[in-house]
This record gives sequence, C-alpha cells and structure tokens, in this order.
Amino acid sequence: MPDAGQKSLMQPPPAPSLDLVFMALADPTRRAILAMLLEDDMAVTDVAEPFAMSLAAISKHLGILANAGLISQDKRGRVKWCKLEPDALREASIWMQAFGQFEAVHLDAFERFLAQELEELPRE
Repeated sequence: MPDAGQKSLMQPPPAPSLDLVFMALADPTRRAILAMLLEDDMAVTDVAEPFAMSLAAISKHLGILANAGLISQDKRGRVKWCKLEPDALREASIWMQAFGQFEAVHLDAFERFLAQELEELPRE
C-alpha cells in the first residue's frame, strides 16, 4: 500500500483544468498544430515545418498543449512524436454545450436596439 506522499499507479491522471485547455486553445499556432494532428501522429520536426519559427518555439507550444492534456509526446528511437488526445476536449465541449441552449444573438438587431436606446437617453 502506498504511503500518503506516494501516488498509486492505478489512479487515472487528473483531468486538465478548463483554464489550461482554453489557454492552450487561445493561441492560433497551437490550434493549427492540433488541426495538423487530426490527420495522424507527427514527428516534432514535421510539426515545426510549416511555421516560420524556431524548433525551440514550437517545442514550447507543444509543451503547453501537452500540459493541457491535448497532446501526448513519446520518443520512438531518436524521434519525438506528437499524438492528439481527443478526450482532453471532452470537458471543455460539455461546458460549451451548456451555452447551446440559448439562441444566437443577432448582432444587427442588437445594434439597432442599442441605437434606439441611445437616442432615447436624455442629453446633458
């Protein structure tokens, strides 16, 4: 039996927080990387190829994605590979679906409403 300071190997890893997932998704480079990984696992050098940035910068992006649980990385021989972890988006997807119960705001109608309200305000 493990002591209090030791984690059991049988416990699943903790789910990444929504904050980490959304922070990772906030960057367009990281979203592009995820889209690339939808097709198949990729070597880090292949992930970096289409971007005009250093391999070190891509590695930082990959680290953020891995920390959020959106990708996993493993070494096969001398090559480091990246794999999409689609289940990591489940919690974020469930959270966002809660907002689907509301009708989309029609911005044109909202703009007309605001203009009308502003016209009716007393001027100073």
